[in-house]
Amino acid sequence: MGFFKFKSSSEPIGLDIGTNTIRVAQLSNHQGVPILSNYGTIELPRGAVVNGEILEPEVVGNSLIELWKKVHLSEKRVVVGVTNQKVVVRLIELPFMQKDELRGAIQFQAQEFIPIPIEEAILDFEVVGDFVNDDEEHMVEVLLVAAQKDMIENTLKVLEFAGLKSTAIDVSSFAMVRALLFGSSFDSLAEETKDNVVAFMQLGAGITNIVIVDGTVTRFSRVSTVAGNNFTQGLVDTLGLPFDEAEELKINVGLAPQKGKKDAGIPKKYKEKAKDVQEILEGEATKFVSEIRRSFDYYLSQAPVKDIKRVVLTGSGAILKNLDSFMSKNLKADVSYGHPLDKIKIGSGLSEEEIKKDELSMAICLGLALREFK
Repeated sequence: MGFFKFKSSSEPIGLDIGTNTIRVAQLSNHQGVPILSNYGTIELPRGAVVNGEILEPEVVGNSLIELWKKVHLSEKRVVVGVTNQKVVVRLIELPFMQKDELRGAIQFQAQEFIPIPIEEAILDFEVVGDFVNDDEEHMVEVLLVAAQKDMIENTLKVLEFAGLKSTAIDVSSFAMVRALLFGSSFDSLAEETKDNVVAFMQLGAGITNIVIVDGTVTRFSRVSTVAGNNFTQGLVDTLGLPFDEAEELKINVGLAPQKGKKDAGIPKKYKEKAKDVQEILEGEATKFVSEIRRSFDYYLSQAPVKDIKRVVLTGSGAILKNLDSFMSKNLKADVSYGHPLDKIKIGSGLSEEEIKKDELSMAICLGLALREFK
């Protein structure tokens, strides 16, 4: 699925334009095994990207130019991800018909399912299943994606400014799931999802992607603006700290462990403030879990299952200490970290140690590149 698809690259590049950071990953193919041949990041000034939308195109464009030089990339074709509240994903049911007929029907009926005026939207869809309903009618399940044209056009203009071309525009949440299923270190998680409901979650700096997969089908996808920066901002507002200093405290102190000494593992220089920091972060984490629970409850109100017992967590915000155990306790679910690099070999020209440090943040850019991987 993708909004646009053009000529692919033989060594696909996934481009993830995040709130604080741009990430780019390039894959090569060795006998069917993906190799991470190039990877790089560049920090963005605050305000250039807000809630997943590019607000300062020239700043982002210049950052892309700098990033390409930094990692010595010659390939200009990319798969770029989009994730914001101008992208809507819906699972809908329609009478069974052939794909050409279905395309026309969706164009005609889409307005019933999306909040974006149809004339302002770009639509795409994928058939994910079919069934016979209680009235013995043959129905088809369709995953419908709609995005506002102005946001997509703005993204394409930024790429053009940087001398890049899009081979496809993909939904970042789909890329995240693709990477985590492909690279899963869990006991055959890709197989398990055939019979189990799993929530995949990418906690970024400004955006959280929540995706619920059932039977290998994406049945729910939502973007929340309650994300990693909210934790930092809580420290800024309460302790009166500069943002960068609050970010440093957040990373080094983290949430209190569910068991044992509260200051275990905290560097000595941060221990004086640890108690206050942990209390503030716990308040923000409680808000975050409430946001997730609302999404789960909305899905469960329409689904045949009673609860979601497994959560796979990734994203730059997921590095917060003890977040997994806090979420596990409060969601009453098995929360574990996703490892998108598990089945991707790291190329000889890259530092495995440095790449592994950033693994939690790489799911989207890797998933975007995997979309084009042959």
